[in-house]
Amino acid sequence: MKVAAILAVALVTLGPAPKLGALQTAVVINLTEQTAYLFENGRVALISPIASGKDGWGTPTGRFKIIGKDLNHVSADFGLVVDNYGRIVDPNATPRSRVPAGCRYMPAPMPDYMQFGRYLGMHAGFLPGYPASHGCVRMPRDLAAEFFARVQVGTPVQVIGSALNVTRLRRAIPVVQTEGSAHTTIFFNSRAKTPLQFR
Repeated sequence: MKVAAILAVALVTLGPAPKLGALQTAVVINLTEQTAYLFENGRVALISPIASGKDGWGTPTGRFKIIGKDLNHVSADFGLVVDNYGRIVDPNATPRSRVPAGCRYMPAPMPDYMQFGRYLGMHAGFLPGYPASHGCVRMPRDLAAEFFARVQVGTPVQVIGSALNVTRLRRAIPVVQTEGSAHTTIFFNSRAKTPLQFR
């Protein structure tokens, strides 16, 4: 979707002209582009790549509002099992998963959580380059923090497009980004099932 069309969607979401002195914000999440836009007074203020819901856990489209914010939120439904050394034993655990001796269950961290549905929100997390969440909208840590600082309870959120029609795969974005890091990130192209490697 072109920026002009996204701006038109944002203007409809924002409604009439803002009151003087009040900053009007709105979020538009485009599932096709795997991108989130933060609008302030009708202008694009931030653009973030995202990872939306994967097949079977799709992020719903429609109009929402931010209904809660939690800086250090954790998932009530998903997490991982780690051993005493912090190594991941089960990356797809739930609170009901079997936990071997010497291991523990850790709820999935969802920092900078901006809730806009009953079990739905935007938050910092791993972006493998394609839709991969259980319905939430993951963002890189720095951009999630920026969105979190600028949206308020009541900020309109509109989710458009379809993750079934993703326009392009992106480079994987790690959860923790370090300056000057020379690490390699590997992820799989979900359509071709072939490994892709990026620095």
